[in-house]
Amino acid sequence: MNWRNTIVCDTNVLLGKPIIKGTRISVELILELFTNGWDEKMILESYPALTSNQIKAVFAYLKDCIVEEMYFPIKKSA
Repeated sequence: MNWRNTIVCDTNVLLGKPIIKGTRISVELILELFTNGWDEKMILESYPALTSNQIKAVFAYLKDCIVEEMYFPIKKSA
């Protein structure tokens, strides 16, 4: 999946955080919802302007960030 047509950064929207194009819905929000137990159906019901492909683009973007090492290393706990 080519997320580059779906995930964008605009300094005028959410301080330049990655968002779903044409929305103010951030990649961070989608990931937070999944982390808190939401599933795709719940997200799509709560954000009817979103599509399943846009949600998949969030994960494709995240995968590429990890591949390109655009992440913060996990520090070892004591």
